[in-house]
Amino acid sequence: MQDIYHDIRIENESVRDFEEVEAMTRKAFWNVHVPGCEEHYLAHILREHEDFIPALDFVAKTADGNIVGNVMYTKAKLVGEAGEELSALTFGPLSVHPDYQRRGIGKRLLEHSFQKAEALGYSAIVIFGDPGNYTARGFQSCHRFHVSAPDGTYPAAMLVKELREGALDGGKWIYRGSPAYEYNSADAAEFDERFEPMKKEWHPNQEVFYILSQAVIREA
Repeated sequence: MQDIYHDIRIENESVRDFEEVEAMTRKAFWNVHVPGCEEHYLAHILREHEDFIPALDFVAKTADGNIVGNVMYTKAKLVGEAGEELSALTFGPLSVHPDYQRRGIGKRLLEHSFQKAEALGYSAIVIFGDPGNYTARGFQSCHRFHVSAPDGTYPAAMLVKELREGALDGGKWIYRGSPAYEYNSADAAEFDERFEPMKKEWHPNQEVFYILSQAVIREA
């Protein structure tokens, strides 16, 4: 397999990239978490939401201009015990075309976006994901930073990265994500009809995702 890592360029997504990004995202997530996927619909609707951050919407392109990766960010916030608020971020979808996965493209997208996010003044990023994919990028358990979900639990899949060291020291926080990620699955299914048919299948990794998504860390 040819090493294309150094031939990849990272740039902001443009309007002309939208359809290619959505098609690539669909291929990246198809049958990964559930039979089929909805992440391409999420990419489609995020851009119109007030919490979407165009300055942190990046694509990875090959030397010949093909889009092989994308990451999108939205605004979020952390609410402290006294009601104080800290501006935060979340990202997703983070997509890499199946033919280009495990070649460092996701890492490139994330490291580039972290630098830009820090320069924009954001202090922390909170995501929901597989720790095995993100701890190498500096993410830690939400419990270590005393960042809980709105119901007071510490989901095992909720991960936190400080962009500014010490930003979350000395308090407890409640994570409040953007409503941009709320959508109707029926609308996602209708949107999917625009694309070429792909077979929905069950794979064991989907059960792993379900288990992780339901797990919580309990207070000692």
